[in-house]
Amino acid sequence: MSLYRTFSRLAALACLLPGLAWASGAGAADARGDVSLAGTWTLVAADVLHPDGTRSHDYGDAPKGLLLIDRAGHYSLQIFRADRPRFANPDKAKASAQEYRTAVMGASTHYGMLAVDPGRHQLVFHIEGASFPNWEGQQQSRAFELRGDTLSYRVPPRPDGNVPMSVWRRIGD
Repeated sequence: MSLYRTFSRLAALACLLPGLAWASGAGAADARGDVSLAGTWTLVAADVLHPDGTRSHDYGDAPKGLLLIDRAGHYSLQIFRADRPRFANPDKAKASAQEYRTAVMGASTHYGMLAVDPGRHQLVFHIEGASFPNWEGQQQSRAFELRGDTLSYRVPPRPDGNVPMSVWRRIGD
């Protein structure tokens, strides 16, 4: 094979590779961050469905929360009990074990990338950071329903059989 032909093939390959990378990147971007979910969401309910069919409030009667989803699929989610007590000491390093426990159990936060499978009605959270460190690096799926500006989903059952449920209302783009 001539040197000219080798360089011609390499040049053609060099022109083709960026297009292939763009096409594969575009497909991956479509799988993440369904544009219909992009926006700012406020928490309406953070309940738990018990194995016996009863339902209770997982984060108190009036939980607070915010879910931010951008068009690229990045998300940040925070859920807090509204009635979390303040620490007795203003220095959080000097809190009691009970204060730490109450603070941790009264909050659920995580961020990362969100993929949406509308055909299967699944949200897939690719968790990069979380208040519960065991979730970091995990991929978690949740069955979801979107009705107008209301997003609801169920978290997979906990070891005790309880199923957390979250309901969010869109408040902005």
